[in-house]
Amino acid sequence: MDDFILISQLNDFVFCPASIYFHELYGSQATITYQCSDQINGSAAHQPIDQNRYSTRKNVLQSVYVESTRYKVVGRIDVFDIDSGTLTERKKKIKVIYDGYVFQMYAQYYGLTELGYTVKKMQLHSMDDNKTYPVALPEHNQPMQLKFENLIKRFRTFQLDSFYQTNKEKCRHCIYEPACDRSLL
Repeated sequence: MDDFILISQLNDFVFCPASIYFHELYGSQATITYQCSDQINGSAAHQPIDQNRYSTRKNVLQSVYVESTRYKVVGRIDVFDIDSGTLTERKKKIKVIYDGYVFQMYAQYYGLTELGYTVKKMQLHSMDDNKTYPVALPEHNQPMQLKFENLIKRFRTFQLDSFYQTNKEKCRHCIYEPACDRSLL
């Protein structure tokens, strides 16, 4: 499993590849020492899924590990309704649908389909305002599918020592910025 990518790291990589390094560096410390209130609140809101308390229905998978051998990604889904074929990724508050969110869903989609499940519909759910946003299946959005595959390739060939951030706003919103030697601030 050493060459597998964690599904959650896809979104992190899109935000800033260096953040994955810092996440691993801080990984064994208490999250309160480096996370901001948004991350802490997001983790708390996600607990019902992580602890399998979101639903008691037998046809609803929650917090189940999936892997795609095709793309060599592994991680947990949030919620999958087997009967309707609906895969849902829950976020605390969605203001913008970032590519990283979609790429996480694609990885979950491939993990579920390789397990034999039929995914008919994908959606992002914003918990704070109870809004749901449809996400096209990979086969219905070829440009995004190609971006997903390119992201996987870039992730596998990434070299931290040659990376330089070019987006000051990403640094401004990064919880690791105070420790980062690539910060633009």
